[in-house]
Amino acid sequence: MKFKFVVLFFLIAIISCNTPKAEKNTYSILSEQDRAIKKDELLEDRLTHVLPALMDKANIDMWLLISREYNEDPILKTMLPATWLNARRRTIIVFYRDTAKNTLERLAVARYDIGKSIKSAWDKEKEPNQWKALTEIIKKRNPKKIGINTSTHFALADGLVKTDYDELVENLPEELSSKLVSAEKLGISWIETRTEKELALFRELVKITHNIIDETFSENTIIPGKTSTEDLVWFMRQKVTDLGLATWFHPTIDVQRNKEALKSHIESFSKTKDKKIIQKGDLLHCDFGITYIGLNTDCQQHAYVLQDDETEVPQFLKDAFQKGNRVQDILTSTMKSGKTGNEILLTSLAKGKEEGLRPSIYTHPLGKYGHSAGTTIGMWDSQNGVPFNGDYPLQKNTAYAIELNTTVFIKEWNKDIRIMLEEAGFFGDDTFEYVNKRQTAIKPIHTN
Repeated sequence: MKFKFVVLFFLIAIISCNTPKAEKNTYSILSEQDRAIKKDELLEDRLTHVLPALMDKANIDMWLLISREYNEDPILKTMLPATWLNARRRTIIVFYRDTAKNTLERLAVARYDIGKSIKSAWDKEKEPNQWKALTEIIKKRNPKKIGINTSTHFALADGLVKTDYDELVENLPEELSSKLVSAEKLGISWIETRTEKELALFRELVKITHNIIDETFSENTIIPGKTSTEDLVWFMRQKVTDLGLATWFHPTIDVQRNKEALKSHIESFSKTKDKKIIQKGDLLHCDFGITYIGLNTDCQQHAYVLQDDETEVPQFLKDAFQKGNRVQDILTSTMKSGKTGNEILLTSLAKGKEEGLRPSIYTHPLGKYGHSAGTTIGMWDSQNGVPFNGDYPLQKNTAYAIELNTTVFIKEWNKDIRIMLEEAGFFGDDTFEYVNKRQTAIKPIHTN
């Protein structure tokens, strides 16, 4: 029996030596109950301090949001309290803005109060027909315009499904149905606008994202010749789950190395990443984003696995990385409120090429959703501009995934490499800032 224990001890020791170890980073993550409190606090702040001004700007004095359970309008979903994981039955929300009185009514034509922020205004015992109850609410307030969530080009602002639209029109008298207008601009503004309280939370979330990347790209997680890119992908997924968070897309890890040709743009962006065993001398890249209390991150960073005779990242890779940072600087300095995404894109690309760079820019709004609503500044396969979405003007107090790359020829490897970067950025009062800094140097991974 003693012999068996000795054997077991050595087996455990061997496994421990060959198993990647995660760094013991500390993460400031709220409990489920505290997250719920924070989520409802942020919602109430937005309804009180953001929505009235957005309705005035859109020139819409009544906004209808209609959804059925498990088929939620993406905008309505952002207005549900923490204890409502979905809509219930048919949920109808009415916002009525009276500018003369400077008031905003928040009404639920539903069986229940929608948390503490939106009160039920339907007594089913007095009026069993939900549509008739809605009609009476609208008639009493006599709005000039009734905004509904329909949009041809912005998916997040097109949440009113055909059945609910048909029933709405069928049940409203003509004098009210004639007031229906698209709430596209209002819906986009609601989704894209960030408050000071949200920005404070966003900084914490981006910091968590960076910390997970740091753990993933470390000697405690990577064993050259054994650890695969898939191992790192699932390390990230498991880490997020263990922290009680969620990923909004499946992360990717890819490798660029000497002696292997750079993949084409189309192959890099549209094909599944090949599983590779990580070796010393590899340039690693990740694409990773997480969700927390109604906000999302999206981040791409680089790391380099040092070879036995190296103590730091080679200078030629450092120089290449600086060109990626330069493309970021060109883009963010071009961002001005009122400029369209296409104007910002074309100006930035021209400036980058004037400096001898080979840039590609595909920056998207970020916040309530990963690929959120707002202006689109390029797509990887639309470098001449993006119709409609790219024609939307940049607004203040909005957030973006500053996503781009530049191709750089490496003489030492006799090949091109691609520096691919993505960081959360905030555009405030005609000023830009990274939400939680940005990567300014390739992470060195010491594995000796």
